[in-house]
Amino acid sequence: MDQVDLPLPAVRRPQEHIDVDAEALRRDLRARVDGEVRFDAGTRAAYSTDGSNYRQVPIGVVIPRTVEAAEEAVAVCRAHGAPLLSRGGGTSLAGECCNTAVVLDWTKYCHRLLSVDPENRRCVVEPGIVLDDLNRQLAEYGLQYGPKPATHPNCTLGGMIGNNSCGSTAQAYGKVVDNLHRLQVLTYDGTRMWVGRTDDAELERRSAGDGREAELYRGLTALRDRYARLLRERYPDIPRRVSGYNLDSLLPEHGFDVAGLLTGSESTLVTVLRAELELVPVPKHSALVVLGYRDICEAADHVPAVLEHEPAALEGVDHQLIHFQQEKHLNTGALEELPDGHAYLMVQFSGDTREQADAKARALVDAKPDDVDHTWYDDEQHIRELWLVRESGLGATAHVPGQPDTWEGWEDSAVPVDRLGDYLRDLKRLYEEFDYGHPSVYGHFGHGCVHTRIPFDLESEAGVAHMRAFVERAADLVVGYGGSLSGEHGDGQSRGELLVKMFGPELIEGFERLKGLFDPGNRMNPGKIVLPYRLDDNLRLGGDYVPWEPDTVFAFPHDGGKFSRAAARCVGVGKCRSSEGGVMCPSYRATREEEHSTRGRARLLFEMVRNDSPVPDSWRSREVRDALDLCLACKGCKTDCPVNVDMATYKAEFLHHHYAGRPRPLAHYSMGWLPAVARVVALAPRTVNALAAVPWVARAAKALGGVAPERDVPVFAEQRFTDWWRERGGPRGDGHRGEVVVWPDTFTDHFHPAIGRAAVEVLEAAGFRVKVPDTAVCCGLTWISTGQLNIARRVLGRTIDVLREDLRRGTPVVGLEPSCTAVFRSDGPELLPKDPDVERLRAQTRTLAELLVERAGDWQPPAVDARAVVQRHCHQYAVMGFEAERKLLERAGVDADVLDAGCCGLAGNFGFEKGHYEVSMACAEAGLLPAVRDADDTTLVLADGFSCRTQVEQAGTGRTPLHLAEVLAAGLRGQEPEPERPAPPGPRALLPLGAAGAAAAGLAVLAAARRSGRGRGRASSRGR
Repeated sequence: MDQVDLPLPAVRRPQEHIDVDAEALRRDLRARVDGEVRFDAGTRAAYSTDGSNYRQVPIGVVIPRTVEAAEEAVAVCRAHGAPLLSRGGGTSLAGECCNTAVVLDWTKYCHRLLSVDPENRRCVVEPGIVLDDLNRQLAEYGLQYGPKPATHPNCTLGGMIGNNSCGSTAQAYGKVVDNLHRLQVLTYDGTRMWVGRTDDAELERRSAGDGREAELYRGLTALRDRYARLLRERYPDIPRRVSGYNLDSLLPEHGFDVAGLLTGSESTLVTVLRAELELVPVPKHSALVVLGYRDICEAADHVPAVLEHEPAALEGVDHQLIHFQQEKHLNTGALEELPDGHAYLMVQFSGDTREQADAKARALVDAKPDDVDHTWYDDEQHIRELWLVRESGLGATAHVPGQPDTWEGWEDSAVPVDRLGDYLRDLKRLYEEFDYGHPSVYGHFGHGCVHTRIPFDLESEAGVAHMRAFVERAADLVVGYGGSLSGEHGDGQSRGELLVKMFGPELIEGFERLKGLFDPGNRMNPGKIVLPYRLDDNLRLGGDYVPWEPDTVFAFPHDGGKFSRAAARCVGVGKCRSSEGGVMCPSYRATREEEHSTRGRARLLFEMVRNDSPVPDSWRSREVRDALDLCLACKGCKTDCPVNVDMATYKAEFLHHHYAGRPRPLAHYSMGWLPAVARVVALAPRTVNALAAVPWVARAAKALGGVAPERDVPVFAEQRFTDWWRERGGPRGDGHRGEVVVWPDTFTDHFHPAIGRAAVEVLEAAGFRVKVPDTAVCCGLTWISTGQLNIARRVLGRTIDVLREDLRRGTPVVGLEPSCTAVFRSDGPELLPKDPDVERLRAQTRTLAELLVERAGDWQPPAVDARAVVQRHCHQYAVMGFEAERKLLERAGVDADVLDAGCCGLAGNFGFEKGHYEVSMACAEAGLLPAVRDADDTTLVLADGFSCRTQVEQAGTGRTPLHLAEVLAAGLRGQEPEPERPAPPGPRALLPLGAAGAAAAGLAVLAAARRSGRGRGRASSRGR
C-alpha cells in the first residue's frame, strides 16, 4: 500500500486558550441531547479533579441517557469547537480524567449489559457499567471479566478501556487490551464504527474508498509501516507496558488490532460507545499463600522463582504498608493472619477442585527457602480479607496519623521482573537522596509493577520543583532498567511530558501523527499523552495554593485543626461510588450522582476554600448546601472511606455557618429541637398522640415542622423510661460487677422506654448496679445533625456537669441508642476538645454488648436460640463497630444474619425532612427492606437504632424490630422476644387538654426553638 503523508495535530497547544461560548454551548446541548446538561458551578466543581494531583474545572458536564444521546453531545461540541472528555469512574491517578472540556459522564444511565454469548465467552456492554456490577450479572453463566483493578467496586469498563487497566488478576488474564474483542467508537468528527482485529482482506476493504473510515485505515497502515522497526525496538517487552499509545497493536503479529490500538488512549483519540469483551470462567477454587521476608527487596528477588509455579496472582507488600494500616486500624483481623516478616509476597493459585489449588500452593511452600515463613488459606473468607490488605494500599498510605501527606506522581512504574529487586534498591536510594524518607512500596510484583505514594511538598514552589526533579530522575532510572513509566495508571498529565525519555523523539512524533489522524483539531482530552501539559502545571495544590482558613466549632484534630485540610482529605479513590457492601454512600447509591457521593461533596468543600474557585460565597454557598442536602450524615464514610472523610461532621459545620444569623429550614426547629419538644409533650403524651392521629392536624403539624407528608409522626410513650425508673425506686441487686450509668437518650426515654427497662433487667442480671441520671440530660445529637453547634456544645456541657462525679470515679456509661453513643465516642471530643471529662466520657462510654463482653465475660446470656436478621446502625458501624454484638448474639444462641445492606435511609432527621422521602426509601429498598420481607415469621428482626426500627415499621413490612436488650431480657424471662411499643390512644385522650390547647403547646415549643436558634446563631456568626 502506498505511503500516506500523515498530518500532525493542529498547531494550537493545549495550554493556549480555546474560545468557547459556554452559554450557547449549554443551550444547544440542552436543546439537542437526551440527558442532563449541567454547567452550574457546583457540578463543575465536583468534576474538577480525579484521583490525581491535578485540577481543571470543566466547561460543563453532560450525563447522556443513551449512547445515541452521547453521540449527539459530541456533535454539538464539534459545532462549537469545544474540547471533550469521556470519563469513567473518575479514579485516575495521572490526571487524564480532568480537563477544561465538556465532560461526558456515562455512569448514571449508560451502564447496561447488552448481551451475553456464553458459548463464545463474550458480552457487549455500555461504557458506564461498573466492573463488579458486570461480574455479578455474569455470575449466572459462570463467567467474569478477567482484569480486576483495586477499584473494582466502582471503576467502569469505559474507564478501564481508556486506561488499559490491569489489577492483580492480570497475572492470569493480562491487561484490558488482552481481553477485548471489539469496540464501537466515535471520532470527534462524527465517524462511528466497530473496530477490532483486522485480517488483510478486511483491511483492504476498509481502506478502499473516499470516506473518513477509509482515510483512517489507510493512515493506520501507513503508521504501522513507518514505525514498525521502532515499535519492535523501543517498546519494552514487559507485561506492564501501559505508557504511550498501543501502536504495537497494529503489527502483523497482533492482527492489526484497532481496538487494541485505541485501548489506553485516555479519551484523546475517540469516544468509546460500546465494547464487546472477552470473558473467562470464574475460578472454582483458590488457595492463597503469603510468604514473609526480611525486606521488600529480598521479596522482589524471589519473584522469578515464585513465577515458576504459575500463580494466578502475585503481589508484593512491604512492612511500611502494614504499619500504616495498623496505625489507621484497617483490616485488623487480616493483619494478624500474616506470617513473620517485614515484607510479603501474596501468591494465589486457582483450580477446578480444592485439591488442585491446594496442590499448587503446597508445591510453592515445599520449594520456598527455609528462612521464609508462610501462611496458607483456601477458604473464601480469609482470602478475601487478606486481599483487602493489598487493595487498601492507596487509602492506607494517604493521611497517615503523624506522617506527612503523601501523593501520587511516581506511583506505578514497571520493570522486568528479574530486575525488580535491584530497581527497588535504586529507588530507595533515590528517595533518600531527595529526603523523602522511606515511602511504602507494594504492587503487582509478578509483573514488576510498583506502587508508592511519596511525601512530596506540593504547597510551595521549592517543593514542586523538588518533586519535578525527583520524577525526572526516577524516569531515567526506570528507562535504564528497560521498564515503563506507567505499569497500570496511564500517562495523562503526570507522565505525558516524560514519554520522550522512554520512547525517543521519533516515536513521540508517531504518537502525534496518530493524534492528528483521529483528532486533527486537538479537541479530545487535550494536553494528555501527546502535546502534554507540563507535569507541574494544573496542580490541585501548587506553589500558589493559599486556602481560606475559617474559624470552626469542631476541632478537626485529625487535620491539624484546619478545615481546609479536612476539605482536601479526599484522594478520589471513589469507594463511595460502589453499589454494594458497607454503608458509604447511601445517597449516591440512590441517585448515582457524583455530587451526591462523599467524593463529590468533598470536592465542593475543597473548592469552597480555594481563592480561585467556581463555588462562590464560602459558607453561604448554595452549591455546597445543595450537595450536602442529600447527605444522610450516616457517618459511613468515616469508616468506609480509605482516608476517613467524615462528611457528617463537615455537613454539621457547614450548616452551622450557612444559617448563622438567618432563618433555618423548618425541620431544623421541629427535629433539631426534638429533645426539648419531647419534654413538653411528656406533659400530655396521650393528647399529642391522639392529635397526631387526626389527619388534618397531622398534615398541618408536618407542614409546620417541615416533615415529609408521607411520614407518620412517631408515637410518644405514655410513661417515659426515666419516669419508670423513679417509680421503681432506683438501683437494685448486689452489683458485684460494679456500677454503670444507663444513658436515657431521647429516643429510648420518650418513644421506646421498654428498651431502657430491658437493658436495666439484663445489666442487673449480669451483676451490675445500674444508675440512671435523675435530671433531664441529652447528648446534643439532634442539634449536631442540624448544624446548631453552639447549642449542642451547651447541651453537651450540661451533660458533663451531670455525669462528672461518675466519670471521675471511672463509672461506665451504657448507651442504648447507637447515634447518641457515637456522639460521646466521637463528636463530643471534637466539640469540647479541651475538657478532660469529655475525654473520660469518650473512654468510658460503651454499648450494652461492649460492656457485657468486656466486663462480664464469664456471664452466660440466656439461651434465645433463634434466627435473626440484624441491621447495624450506621453510626455504630462507623464509630463503635459491631464485633461485641456479634459475640454476644452468638453466646445467646442467636443465628444472626448481620446485613451488609447499607444505611436504612431514615438516618435521624434526614428521612423525616420534606423532600427526602424518595431518597430515604430508595436507600432502604437497596437492601434492608427486601431482607426483612424475605425473613419468615419465626426470624427475629433486630435493630438497635431508633431510625432503623422506625423505617422498617413505617415501610409496611408488618414487622416491629427489636433491640438487643429486648431479646436478652425476653430470654431471661423465658419468653419469646416480643416488641413493646406505644400505640396511639383514641380520641378521648383529647379531653384533658383539648385540641386547641395541645396544638398551642406544640406551637409554643416550636416558636421558642426558632427564636432561640436564630438568636444564638446570630451571636455566633462566623464567616469570611
